[in-house]
Amino acid sequence: MTHGRRTDTHLLHGDGGRGSRQDIATRYALLPLRIFLGVTFLYAGLDKLTDGAFLKDSGAGSIGDTMRAVRDSSAVPALVDLALKSPTGFGYAMAFGELAVGIGTLLGVLTRLAALGGALISLSLWLTVSWASDPYYYGNDLAYLMAWLPLVLAGAPVLSLDAAWHTRRRQRSGGFS
Repeated sequence: MTHGRRTDTHLLHGDGGRGSRQDIATRYALLPLRIFLGVTFLYAGLDKLTDGAFLKDSGAGSIGDTMRAVRDSSAVPALVDLALKSPTGFGYAMAFGELAVGIGTLLGVLTRLAALGGALISLSLWLTVSWASDPYYYGNDLAYLMAWLPLVLAGAPVLSLDAAWHTRRRQRSGGFS
């Protein structure tokens, strides 16, 4: 076995349309996941901001009542207590966080950071709101957490502003990036 320099860097950087169908499929494999998660989180953020009941301290459908209802069954009640100090503020933070994650993921802007944000939102929701789901796979937040991890690791190597910026930096440095 030899260990040498990789010559298939077009797979990593999205250079042109070179390669077999399998190579092309591999390069674009994360795109459907990126679109799904980006649209879902964008929608979730907009839904929270436009829901008249969600951003209230109390009342049917409010973030406050939701957090009080799950407090005793969550894995980390301290997280819920923190959110309950200002339910409306927490609701806005969650909504704007979901918007930022969705936009960053869809456009491919700081994609790894956006995916990390999505993973952290999903983790916090899993540990609080959906922790009591029995069996565990009925709660969708764990599945979302796992879906974010490939994007945390790989970013958005194609059809993204990150990829365009990477290509531009590589061209400016003479191909050494």
